[in-house]
Amino acid sequence: MSRITATFVRLQKEGRKALIPFFTAGDPDPATCVPLMHALVAGGADILEVGVPFSDPMADGPVIQRSSERALKHGVSLRNVIGYVTEFRKTDTDTPVVLFGYANPVESMGLEAFAAAARSAGADGALIVDYPPEEARQLVETLDAAGLDTVFLLSPTTSEARLKQVAA
Repeated sequence: MSRITATFVRLQKEGRKALIPFFTAGDPDPATCVPLMHALVAGGADILEVGVPFSDPMADGPVIQRSSERALKHGVSLRNVIGYVTEFRKTDTDTPVVLFGYANPVESMGLEAFAAAARSAGADGALIVDYPPEEARQLVETLDAAGLDTVFLLSPTTSEARLKQVAA
């Protein structure tokens, strides 16, 4: 059972909902990233969603867009974010970490290389926002082979059919 699944099972037994904060790695600066991860856990986070800065985060609103811009000005890349997860794992082996990003950096690294690096760093899953479920078979299979969970987004208007597809 993955750390993500184990966390949801535990929370269900406790009758609690998950607190899953998001932040863009490298904002406000790279040195803050790992201490922020630990602070979020100390503040009650059950799972961390670490944003990989991207130059064109069109699926995000203006706050996250500006956050990505600030992180990119610091030179933060996907490889840096994977390094932050590695550093975090030196002192926290329990809290699940999901990498949240866009397809371009992942595909530039190579899907298999990304999955291997993310797993080696101690990440638990990935949410690649511009991979819709119906186009994500290779992503899902590659992440699954590396022992990583694939996370998809749902909205209040998501159809029942799509909900079943994402939950499968």
